[in-house]
Amino acid sequence: MAFLFDTDAISELLRPRPVKAYVKWIMTVAREEQFTSAVVIGELYKGAYRTRDRDRHLINIEQRIVPAVTVLPYDISIAKVFGRIRAYLEESGTILPDADIQIAATAIEHDLELVSGNLRHFDRITELKINRILADSR
Repeated sequence: MAFLFDTDAISELLRPRPVKAYVKWIMTVAREEQFTSAVVIGELYKGAYRTRDRDRHLINIEQRIVPAVTVLPYDISIAKVFGRIRAYLEESGTILPDADIQIAATAIEHDLELVSGNLRHFDRITELKINRILADSR
């Protein structure tokens, strides 16, 4: 199984003391099975530009994160999945941030298991496969 890493799943690894069980698990995942979305990279850049330690965070993104995972673009096929999910959620009275739906759509379109600690949002998307290792390790 291959995995798509959400923003919090990547950020966790950059913490001074990341969750040990999560770090141990990720070390068992082959590099070719590690993916993220361009939307996640955008969220990481937003966070970097909002912090006082901007340069360190930008270096982490460009030298540690981007080389370590395959970044999948947000394209038309993912946009179609996004539209379907967004319409369904709106009809059911559930609102999620567009970025979360775009990340989920990327995982669904590429048949990847999403690694996230943000289960409250992603559990609402029934067709999404979620790996709970980060949430369960916290």
